[in-house]
Amino acid sequence: MKEMYCNAMDKVYWLCIWVAGLSMAIMTLVIPIQVVFRKWLNSGLSWPEPAAIVCMIVFTFIGSAAAYRAGSHIAVGMLTDRLPPKAQAVAARIVDFLMATIALFIIVYGGDRVLFFMGTGQSLPDFPDLQVFWTYLPIPVGSFLTLLFIIESIFFGRQHRRPIVMIGSHSSEPDTAATN
Repeated sequence: MKEMYCNAMDKVYWLCIWVAGLSMAIMTLVIPIQVVFRKWLNSGLSWPEPAAIVCMIVFTFIGSAAAYRAGSHIAVGMLTDRLPPKAQAVAARIVDFLMATIALFIIVYGGDRVLFFMGTGQSLPDFPDLQVFWTYLPIPVGSFLTLLFIIESIFFGRQHRRPIVMIGSHSSEPDTAATN
């Protein structure tokens, strides 16, 4: 069961990395287009800024799920690093349950916003074919993916040393890379 769930989470992690990376790449390409048109061609385009904002929303919420699994999310370890190993494990479980609570809250509230805007039928002014709910959808989806990684952490322990998570780290040795 553990290996099956963790392997499935490896695929979800890989998908999160690619979606976040592609949204960052698109945002990085779109912003200079706006700069060139505005500064050198004296004609600002209406679509690059909203497109970059949508890409940033996708990057933030989908990328944060991957960051949580990789153990590279924002964490203050000053106190927990000084605790004995058993107390560190207890603190890690408390953090997991608090994170699960926050993820559930965001799923419910973000899902409510998505459903609300689905009902209104509003579209973005600069993208008339794109309904507003699509810009809110990454919020509950990213939180749901984070919740899947939290469940993995609670039942099977931290997975930040799995080979797929270690890709791109500064060391090929998983044990030494985790301490860098």
